[in-house]
Amino acid sequence: MLFTIDVTGVQPADVFEQFWSNHEAEKDLRLFSEQLVNGVHAELEQLDERIAKAANRWRIERMAIVDRNVLRMALYEMELEPRTPAAVVIDEAIEVARRYSNEESASFVNGVLDAIRRAG
Repeated sequence: MLFTIDVTGVQPADVFEQFWSNHEAEKDLRLFSEQLVNGVHAELEQLDERIAKAANRWRIERMAIVDRNVLRMALYEMELEPRTPAAVVIDEAIEVARRYSNEESASFVNGVLDAIRRAG
């Protein structure tokens, strides 16, 4: 969903309708997913600033679309939805990057999120 929003510029509500018409999920998962997407969308500027600071010599717009959206979601979850421990969020983000991008992306995501976690 974040990928689609990033590429097309549409609002989250428009993406939700189409996404859920093609994917089955229980109500709790839908609510959690929409909460994350809405949260990332609302805090996008602040998230991107934090990511840019931690990603030495990488501008947000030059990052792979999958990578920057994995970073945004993980950072939002770590800092603004802290129910899940940061280490778990980072591990999940690495796996998503590995699965939907590549091994180099997994290392990149790990390095950026670890730098953010260490910086506090």
